[in-house]
Amino acid sequence: MGPGNPRQVPDIPAKTGEHQAKIENLACWRATIAHLSVKGITVTFIEKLNAAWTSRNSLLCVGLDPDVKKFPAELQGRPDAIFEFCRAIVDATAEAACAFKPQIAYFAALGAEDQLERICAYLRSNYPEIPLVLDAKRGDIGATAEQYAREAFERYDADVVTVSPYMGWDSVSPYLEWKDRGVIVLCRTSNAGGSDLQFLEVDGKPLYQHVARLVAEKWNTNGQCGLVVGATFPHELAQVRAIIGDMPLLVPGVGAQGGDVEATVKSGRTAAGTGMMINSSRAILYAKPQAGEDFAAAARRVAIETRDAINQFR
Repeated sequence: MGPGNPRQVPDIPAKTGEHQAKIENLACWRATIAHLSVKGITVTFIEKLNAAWTSRNSLLCVGLDPDVKKFPAELQGRPDAIFEFCRAIVDATAEAACAFKPQIAYFAALGAEDQLERICAYLRSNYPEIPLVLDAKRGDIGATAEQYAREAFERYDADVVTVSPYMGWDSVSPYLEWKDRGVIVLCRTSNAGGSDLQFLEVDGKPLYQHVARLVAEKWNTNGQCGLVVGATFPHELAQVRAIIGDMPLLVPGVGAQGGDVEATVKSGRTAAGTGMMINSSRAILYAKPQAGEDFAAAARRVAIETRDAINQFR
């Protein structure tokens, strides 16, 4: 199923002894993963994510939301523009990322699922140590959910997929048939309208807290589940963390959506200073280039700045 191996390239001078030691550790880890793959032993989503947090010293998840209207002039009109844009972003930001998260709608709306397949394959081939999060937010039951699971884990070879809990256990269980892959369930989302349902009281507690407890206590049968909790609601983020223990959180809302980095990290971190994939998409993808930068260099600079800002509060 999808073995992976954490890659560590922090933003430090290339010739320092510390950097060389980290490169050697990376090479050793990759050799170990290659050996496990030959033996038919897989690395689970959680194992890969834990290793990425530790070895890469990053909680930053880079979202891949390609908007062709915002692409640089040199990519406009190219039939493979989406793939080339995403590949440039991946290569530029990989050293700062603990995960990459392509949003399927940005590809599907343009009939560019083939380019999504290509970028997923590129990530698997060139950065197999970085968890691949397919942001699909699927929600259906029975045979349909089984097909969505195949789409995520076979077609795109993702490590983990986002899903909606609204239709209950039988809409989530087909994904859990993939024992080494992860399922991240929507819980307290970063959009303002999320409160329409997520804050409804059930037995004296808001619905999102019931979702958090349900996933942590009943649905996490393989130990590969996580939750989506937005950075725009740090108080709710802290409450979810108290309910779920060390379960990982995908945290959108930092960057263009205005989530506060310090409040987010302090509310959602585990005792180990990890536990989160803090996502930033537009602020990185469409960063304004400074003198001498192209779009990829600007994205790299902002990704490193975001990673470092997060690390201040871990």
